[in-house]
Amino acid sequence: MSLSVLADAALLANGSIEFNVSGVVDQFWRLTVDGLAYGSIYALVAVGYTLVYGVLRLINFAHSSIFMLGMFGQYVGLMLLGFAPSGNVYHEGVVLTVVYLSAAMLFGMLVSGGAAVGLERVAYRPLRKRGAKPLIFLITAIGMSFVIEQSVQYVLPKLTQGMSTPLGGSTAQQPITLVRDSTQFTIFGAAVSNVTLVIIISAVVLAAVTEILINRTKFGRGIRAVAQDPDTATLMGVSRERIITLTFLLGGLLAGAAALLYTLKIPGGIISSGGFILGIKAFSAAVLGGIGNLRGALLGGLLLGLAENYGQILFGNQWRDVVAFVVLVAVLMFRPTGILGESLGRARV
Repeated sequence: MSLSVLADAALLANGSIEFNVSGVVDQFWRLTVDGLAYGSIYALVAVGYTLVYGVLRLINFAHSSIFMLGMFGQYVGLMLLGFAPSGNVYHEGVVLTVVYLSAAMLFGMLVSGGAAVGLERVAYRPLRKRGAKPLIFLITAIGMSFVIEQSVQYVLPKLTQGMSTPLGGSTAQQPITLVRDSTQFTIFGAAVSNVTLVIIISAVVLAAVTEILINRTKFGRGIRAVAQDPDTATLMGVSRERIITLTFLLGGLLAGAAALLYTLKIPGGIISSGGFILGIKAFSAAVLGGIGNLRGALLGGLLLGLAENYGQILFGNQWRDVVAFVVLVAVLMFRPTGILGESLGRARV
C-alpha cells in the first residue's frame, strides 16, 4: 500500500513540476528585469525586519501588517486628493503624475511609520520594561499581526461605511491606477517598462539614503551602538528608547514606500491579507542576506526576486513561492548566518 502511495505521489510530482530549462534561457533577460523589480520591493520591506532585529534581536512578524497598512494609507491619500477607483488610467502629464505618486508615497509612509511606532509603544515597550523573554516578544509580534489584519478586515469597513468606496474587508480594493505600464526601452530583447523603472530607481534611492543615514549620521551611530552593546551605549549617553522608536519609524517608512511600489506593480493587491506572503518573503530575504545586516537585506531581496522568477518558468507558475523558500533553506544549510552574515552592530562605516 505504501509503495502505491509513493508511486502516485511520484506521478503527481512528475505531472505538476516542469523542467523548462529552455524557457528560462529564452526568457532570461525578461525574467531578470521582472525579478529585480520584485526583489527591490522585497528588499525595502526586509530592511525593516533587519533593523529591528539588529537593535532588539526581535523578529517583528507584525511588519508585514505595517506594510499592508501602508498600502491602505496611500490608497486613502489618493482618494483625498480627488481620485476615485475606476478602470481608467490617469494621464495628465509626467510632472503631475510624479507629484501625485510622491504624495501617495508620503501618505503611505506616514501611515506605516506611525503604525510602526504605535506598535512598538503598545506591544513591545511594556514587555521590555518587564524583562520579558524573547519567546514572549515573538508570540506578541505574531498576535499583533493578526490583530491588525483582522481589524482592517472586519472593523475598518464599518468605520468607512459612509464613504463612496468603503475600505477594508475580505476583498481587494478597486485599484486607482496612476501609471499605465508601457515599454520605455529593451535590454537584449527584454522590455523595460516605466513601472519597472520607477520601482527599481525608487528602491535604489531609498536604499542609498538609508545606507547613508545608518553609516554617516549621529542617528546611525546610535543605532549601531545600541545594536552592538545597548548597556554601554546607554552609559555613553545614547537614549536606547529613542533609538528603538526611531528604528521602528525608519522601518515603517520604508515599508510604506514599498507599499506604493508594490501597488504600482500589482494594482489589485490592496487587501487586508495582502501583506502576509510578501512579508514572509521579505523576512526570508533578510535571513538570506544575513539577518541584522542592512546590505544583506538588500542583497537577499534582489536574489529572492530573481530566484522565484526563474523558478516559476523552470518548474511552473504554481511553484513560484515554493522556489523562494527552498532557496532560503538551501543557503542556510551551508551558511546559517546568511550570505553576508555581518551584524548591524559590527557593520563597517
